[in-house]
Amino acid sequence: MRIFRYCAQGLLLCAGLLPHLTTWAQGYPAKAITFTVPYPAGGGTDVVARTLAEQMSRRLGQPVVVDNKPGAGGILGTNAVAKAAPDGHTVLVGLTQSVLTNRFLYAKLPYDPRTDLAFVSQIATAPLLLLVPASSPAKNLEDLRRLIKASKGAASCGSWGAGSYPHLACAHMASSLNVPITHVPYKGEAPMLQDLVGGQLTFVLGSLVSARAYMDGGRLRALAVTGEQRLSVLADVPTFKEAGMPDAEYRLNGWLALLVPLATPAAVVTRLQDAARQAVNSPEFKARLDALGMVGVGSTSEEFRQRYAADWPVWERLVKVSGAKLD
Repeated sequence: MRIFRYCAQGLLLCAGLLPHLTTWAQGYPAKAITFTVPYPAGGGTDVVARTLAEQMSRRLGQPVVVDNKPGAGGILGTNAVAKAAPDGHTVLVGLTQSVLTNRFLYAKLPYDPRTDLAFVSQIATAPLLLLVPASSPAKNLEDLRRLIKASKGAASCGSWGAGSYPHLACAHMASSLNVPITHVPYKGEAPMLQDLVGGQLTFVLGSLVSARAYMDGGRLRALAVTGEQRLSVLADVPTFKEAGMPDAEYRLNGWLALLVPLATPAAVVTRLQDAARQAVNSPEFKARLDALGMVGVGSTSEEFRQRYAADWPVWERLVKVSGAKLD
């Protein structure tokens, strides 16, 4: 269905084909839909994808199967969808990294997210908590800022890998406070939080789902949350902006979204968008997101496109300041 790329060259031909395209789109989906997840099975993205697939299958009247294609920071699976037939039967369950920040982290990508993919819906965001060990003298964000400045370069932060948002946010904080902060990358969030609890790190940005047990046990303290609003389950934890750091870099959240090959017909994108929005609003899906510390969005395609465009320069700045590069 590359037909739309030819329209600029043959308007009369395309006008004659439009009724046929409309009829075809009305018959969508004609077979099982594949959700391509560019990350391993068992992770949070995979769990959300499978729950979403079940919900959308009910609304689309066809099976929705999940196909995990991990590798190269999400590049392999994302590229597979970018090169797939644009008929709406291959859908990417993408994260911020795979369809946005990789553009700045890698010197070359086999796809351009802005010209090879079409936006369907932003499904959910994943706010992160600014966490300190319970033994830290920092009781709020201003305390932490003073602590970092007084450390004269001895402060440290952790992340689950170079180029991750916790790494980028740490680099931005060091730059904005004009104080060196040592970044310590880990192979996953669990060992990072264990070292934070043990006092080997000054602070980290971590997920609610991973940090909750430590917080409930009085071993970690949350000082702020990323994004534009507080988490309903942690209503007493302010946003960065409310706590005195209004930088756009802290108002970002990582997100999970649906995308399809660029030439997918608009009517098919709309059908997927509507099914996704209905699924996000279902009680079962909301419960799953709550358990994972995520916030449902269920945007329209256009709302997602606008959010993506607004976030693009902020992520670009974050990566540039951090100096992070991946191969």
